[in-house]
Amino acid sequence: MENSLPIDDFLTACKTRVLLDVRSPGEYAQGRIPGALSFPLFTDEERAQVGTFYKQKGREAAMELGLEFVGPKMAAFVRQARELAPGRLLALHCWRGGQRSGSMAWLFRQSGFDVVTLQGGYKTYRQHVLERINAPQFHRLIVVGGRTGTGKTKILHALRTLGEQIIDLERLANHKGSAFGSIGEAPQPKVEQFENDLYEVLSRIDPKRRVWIENESRSIGRVFIPDGFWKKMKASTLLNIEIPDEERIQNLLTDYTATDKSDLKAAFLKIDSKLGGQHLKEALEALEHDDFAAAARIALHYYDKTYQYGLDTNPSPDIRQLKFNHGNSEEIARFLVETI
Repeated sequence: MENSLPIDDFLTACKTRVLLDVRSPGEYAQGRIPGALSFPLFTDEERAQVGTFYKQKGREAAMELGLEFVGPKMAAFVRQARELAPGRLLALHCWRGGQRSGSMAWLFRQSGFDVVTLQGGYKTYRQHVLERINAPQFHRLIVVGGRTGTGKTKILHALRTLGEQIIDLERLANHKGSAFGSIGEAPQPKVEQFENDLYEVLSRIDPKRRVWIENESRSIGRVFIPDGFWKKMKASTLLNIEIPDEERIQNLLTDYTATDKSDLKAAFLKIDSKLGGQHLKEALEALEHDDFAAAARIALHYYDKTYQYGLDTNPSPDIRQLKFNHGNSEEIARFLVETI
């Protein structure tokens, strides 16, 4: 197919082109190339009907039905593409790089656009993503750990301000990684999209320079760190940062006290069996009286035990204990840059 590019060339071309995903809205919602705009050839219902025709009546019948759906839309497709890409530079893909992207590419070329398509479609992109994120090439990965409330994410961001490379898994997951982790966050992406977004971050990293990442469980809410990437984290240096408990509590109050109390209550109820009935009762009563610090101390009692178990069983070959008498994330970041 004319101007059908292999994955690496296609992704390079996308940097200077408007990327259109011509799969159905349902396919796009499941997972997409970051930056791609949904530009469906078929609706979900139309795609299902074409697929049924293909199975029951064969390729020609499915093609005819597809043309019936697409024909009335063609002029609107061209008008919309002109609005999205006034420079007339487009990149298109569908699922396998076949009929849908080929048909749209033909239409747009006839209308004066310069168009490239992806060989193998989104399926090839997904294979590419999984290969890269399960075998990340880092010169040095450093894992920033610490008990709940240590401010690990703030430290990561402070490291980035100092010019260091970071991967913020919690931002990619829209989750802080605990029963309270969804509070104040946007809805989580699908696992597939989380992997795509992680690949996008990895593609911008210089593998010759060190990379900082926060210590996480394998699952972050409803998404999971890919197996190969997870193994890389567990084989890397772990910095266990300790700050005063009162600083940890203050960090939690900063993160959560602007939240509706009902969300906090629901999060405590999720860990009911692990807290114990009496601790749960005390936590809920503390929330009722707006004693958020007391509630935070109860939560930390549980999470500290969980974190210590994870630390004791962590397979990292290099675990370093770093104790600070303050919780200033900028100062901690500067110390790490200068000494690690």
